[in-house]
Amino acid sequence: MAIGSFCLVLHSHLPYVLRHGTWPHGEDWLYEAAAETYLPLLALIDECQFLNAAPKMTVGLTPVLLEQLAHDDFKRGFVEYLHGRIAQARADKKEFESWGHGHLQYLASRWDDIFSKLLAQFNDIGRDIPKAFAQRRQAGLIDVLTSAATHGYLPLLYEDSCIRGQFRAGMASSKRILGFAPGGAWLPECAYRPAGPWHPPINWASKQDRIGIEYLAGDEGITHFFVEQHLIRDARSEWVNNGGHWQKVDWSEADKYPSRGWRSVHEPFLSGSDGLGPGSVAVLARDIEVCEQVWSGTIGYPAKGTYLEFHKRHGARRGLRYWKITGKGVDLGQKDIYYPDDVQGSIFQDAQHFCDSIKRRLWDYHNQTGRHGVVVASFDSELFGHWWFEGLTFLRDVVLTLNASSDVDLQTTSEFLAAHPPDKSVSMYSGSWGESGDHRVWTNDKVNWMWDIEYRCEALFGRMTYDLPWRTDDNIKRVLEKAGRELLLLQASDWQFIISRGQAIDYGIKRFIQHVSRFETLIDLCDRLANKTISLDSLNEVERHEIMDADIHDVIFPNIDLNWWRMS
Repeated sequence: MAIGSFCLVLHSHLPYVLRHGTWPHGEDWLYEAAAETYLPLLALIDECQFLNAAPKMTVGLTPVLLEQLAHDDFKRGFVEYLHGRIAQARADKKEFESWGHGHLQYLASRWDDIFSKLLAQFNDIGRDIPKAFAQRRQAGLIDVLTSAATHGYLPLLYEDSCIRGQFRAGMASSKRILGFAPGGAWLPECAYRPAGPWHPPINWASKQDRIGIEYLAGDEGITHFFVEQHLIRDARSEWVNNGGHWQKVDWSEADKYPSRGWRSVHEPFLSGSDGLGPGSVAVLARDIEVCEQVWSGTIGYPAKGTYLEFHKRHGARRGLRYWKITGKGVDLGQKDIYYPDDVQGSIFQDAQHFCDSIKRRLWDYHNQTGRHGVVVASFDSELFGHWWFEGLTFLRDVVLTLNASSDVDLQTTSEFLAAHPPDKSVSMYSGSWGESGDHRVWTNDKVNWMWDIEYRCEALFGRMTYDLPWRTDDNIKRVLEKAGRELLLLQASDWQFIISRGQAIDYGIKRFIQHVSRFETLIDLCDRLANKTISLDSLNEVERHEIMDADIHDVIFPNIDLNWWRMS
């Protein structure tokens, strides 16, 4: 009998980039992730099934990612991208032949084979990546998570109605594209805020009665979400279930009865931050001790010298990779040639070490408490295959190893919670999985100017949806819906992230300002339509172009519903 469970959670997300540039910033991000992570992940799931091993992973697919993967623009562009990769590999091979370098010729042929198989796989699934994941979920191989529509940073949004809008728009996309409503959700950046008083990061008025994010999520049918482990470690004990009955406890309960599993990352909890009851939405914390062995850039498995070097490429734009990491601190110019045959032993060794770590954590917890614990390992999906080329083979070996283990139940998070429902409720403090566990990556001197603009947009949109007669005037409704789309897009957490991290700063600023500009233009047109100073038929050339510009560039969320922002 298993003494614990393991839940692998992969968070798949990219910002909206369709029709917003290609290289080095834009659609290439999407094509690379699809080729190097999403399609190989589907192949991994199928391979595990073929080997009679249930992968049982939980795959998050953010609504903004789903919208892009389902769009015809992506499907056409991705096929062209793969053809380009194949052509690049063949051109490299000819170049290496002229050098007389047999091993580089082999590596180029290998890339040719990889991308040719990806193209065949993409065509075999009808060029529909979301549908392929949905089918595997329907078959019971995996579970799929939803998220906020555009990955908005929920704790810092000013209006609770905007958090509702993010959740409702996200769930609507997941239902439409996947064909079902996911139960679990990935909170963008694992960022959480409890109910109660709240102070904005800039000089705007504080709010005394914010709704806790768990309740806003639960209202939309979300059953569970994930947080960083310090939020559970520092949580306050609130309720406990004894014999099927919930009882209120004081905050010292966790100190009195540690064997109950309080403050442990190996336990699920209900989240209730309003003090009125235990809550209905479960929360799971990721196990940093286990996860660090994978994502750490210094001690993690991907840093081994035998693995493929991500940063060095042959040629200029879209070059292919032919070198290995070689060693810590080795300059790119000193990297050694990659040898695929050298990595199999390392992958197996790393996978076994990872599985042993999971078992050790669960056995330690079971011996301490006598309880069935859980290890939740959550990562960005794109770490595997894209950043760490060998990462998906590593995951395959982990799945195969744990399928053969009698100690560990490999389960999706929904399966684990159904079998082991939370018997404790906690209230958590605010935090994220970002630097220092707080919100500093998304609110700092580099990006706080964005929050001032965003809050003005939120307030303006709220006033317009309340005051304007969009329920009786279809013209106002259509334009206001377009403004709602731009509001969702400007709220993406990605813009602050890439600016704070110094990654594609110009692109992040440009994209944010573009969506703000379109939003303000559309809101102005709504106001003028309501005041009868213009009509859609009498728009001048510039005004018609501005509406067309939003429609041409921002082609996701086709069925905006202004009721998404209602508070009831």
